[in-house]
Amino acid sequence: MANIYLPFGTVEGQTARIAEYIAYVIREHGHAARTADLQTSGDVLPNEYDGVIVGASVHMGKHEGFVTDFVRANKAALERLPSALFSVSLAAHGDEESAEGYVEKFEEETGWRPAHVGLFAGALPYTQYGFLKRHMMKRIVSGQGSPDTDMSRDYVYTEWDGVRRFAEDFLAGLPPASA
Repeated sequence: MANIYLPFGTVEGQTARIAEYIAYVIREHGHAARTADLQTSGDVLPNEYDGVIVGASVHMGKHEGFVTDFVRANKAALERLPSALFSVSLAAHGDEESAEGYVEKFEEETGWRPAHVGLFAGALPYTQYGFLKRHMMKRIVSGQGSPDTDMSRDYVYTEWDGVRRFAEDFLAGLPPASA
């Protein structure tokens, strides 16, 4: 049985929901998993884990700085252990080239090149936004030709089957001694 750590950064909560779902899938396969919000858990990577899956969301074209800091602080461990990154963005919903570009920028900033990367579409939670952000996001998505401009509701674009495959692929790549 492997023990997997899932540190993540989230702004509106979709990355946290994805991390929790990955942990659920890992547990479903008989392993242990613990999620940790990096805003409150800090930069320390606990020693008792056999693998790490880092999650980060993209806002204004960048992943959260505290996730970048965590990866920089733990780069040696991330390179030693089986590890992966999942990136959550609206770009992953139809603009994969931009979503991949965000990951490339993250890799350049941290020096970490994870062997396993998942690109997941996030959400457009209009009901959680303040007045200005709600109207700004509506303008952005409208300008991109999206019909999802009803600000009285939220839109979730995450493809949960893809998240499940990502988690299962990560588990399949664990060394036999950890599995």
